[in-house]
This record gives sequence, structure tokens and C-alpha cells, in this order.
Amino acid sequence: MKSNLPKVKKTFYSMYIKRFLDIILSSVAIVIFSPVLLVICILEMIFHGRPIIYNTKRPGKDAKLFSMYKFRSMTNEHGEDGYLLPEEKRLTKFGYFIRKTSLDELPGLFNILKGDMSIVGPRPLLVEYLQYYNQRHAMRHAIRPGLTLERIIKTDSKTWTWREQFENDIWYIENVSLIVDLKMVLAIFKAVVRGSEYRASDTRAPFDGTNLDETKDRNELGVERHFDSLEQNNENHSNTGSR
Repeated sequence: MKSNLPKVKKTFYSMYIKRFLDIILSSVAIVIFSPVLLVICILEMIFHGRPIIYNTKRPGKDAKLFSMYKFRSMTNEHGEDGYLLPEEKRLTKFGYFIRKTSLDELPGLFNILKGDMSIVGPRPLLVEYLQYYNQRHAMRHAIRPGLTLERIIKTDSKTWTWREQFENDIWYIENVSLIVDLKMVLAIFKAVVRGSEYRASDTRAPFDGTNLDETKDRNELGVERHFDSLEQNNENHSNTGSR
């Protein structure tokens, strides 16, 4: 029986040039976007307070954990019971804006420079999901995770199921090339300009190993938000999500 396990495409580009470009492009991007980073840092202090950046443990290449950086998009407001208020009450207009435009991801450029991530690759998801992947989908960790990986496998639906995302990841690791990466980088700029309500609202139900083809969001299913339990020092779980 033929195995359906994917084979990582290994070429001179994927093994050497890709990492070289990651270093060069992330360094240039950090310099170019430094004024934007400064402005966002100031606005973070105004709208969210400290810390302005949160980091959360995520699986990287070969599922080894690393600290991923993002700008915060929510406050740390607590209710009388001592627990954090629901996300919709803590997500600020500024936080919604930086999510929608993906500006909250800018600190990830430093992850790329360090070698934790690549500009293009499967998105690093929650550590808790590791136990639920099947053998095929676990192969998404065969390469460095990426800042972005736009939809390569097109569908008619506006939903983005876990199976579609994982199969998209698998297609990428089997077909990585300079041309594919250039198309993905171009898609990043389009996504920032266009904005994403889907990303900003982040209502997809967390992955539990049984909902690969689920199209209903967590509100329709009545599923509570999945907190990232490995956030830095459990910083009162100031940020959550499956993105």
C-alpha cells in the first residue's frame, strides 16, 4: 500500500537559499518598518499597557518549541471573579485593526531573523494541538513554520477548515520553490492592504482531532475560546487564539 505521508521537497533553494533570503528580507523589513514598529509600540502602551509584546510557545521545525512574538491585541481586564473578561470585551478597536491588517505579526520578523521561523511556511499553531495530528498532518512540522502561508489549494467556500489548512501546508512542503515563495510574499502585501475580517474576529473552533471538516465557527458550536496555556509566564493569558 502506497503511503500517503508527504515527502519534503529538498532542493538547493529549500535547503540553503530560502534561509539566506529569510535573513536578508527580515533584516531589511525590520529597518523599513522600524517607524511603524515604534508607532505601534506607543499605541500599545496607550491602549493595552505593558507588556506591549507577548510571546507564546509554539511548535517549530521538528515540533521543537520556540517563543513566538506578537503585538498584543487585548487588554488584561478581569471580572469580579478574578478571571479574564471574555475576549470580545477585551479586544480593543486598535487591537482589532492590527489583527485585521496583520500588523500584530510584525514582531515575528525577529523570529525569522533568529531562525525560529521563515517568511513563508505553515503557520505555527498551539502546542496543545500536537497530540491531535495524524501522521500525515504532523509532517507540517518538517520545515520551519512561517509568518504566512496563503491559500494555495483554492475552494469555493469562504470557510477555512482545519483539513484544508493542513492539506495546504502539506502541498507547500512538497512543492516549496522560489516561485511559490515569491507568490506568497506578494500575497502578504495584498492581504495587508485588503485586510481580513476573518482573521480579526478569529472565531474558528479550536482543533481537537475530530473536527477536520467542521465549517461552523465556535460561536455556532458553543465552544469556549481555547486559551494558550503556555503563554509567557501565563501573563494572565492576555492573548488567546488558534491562529
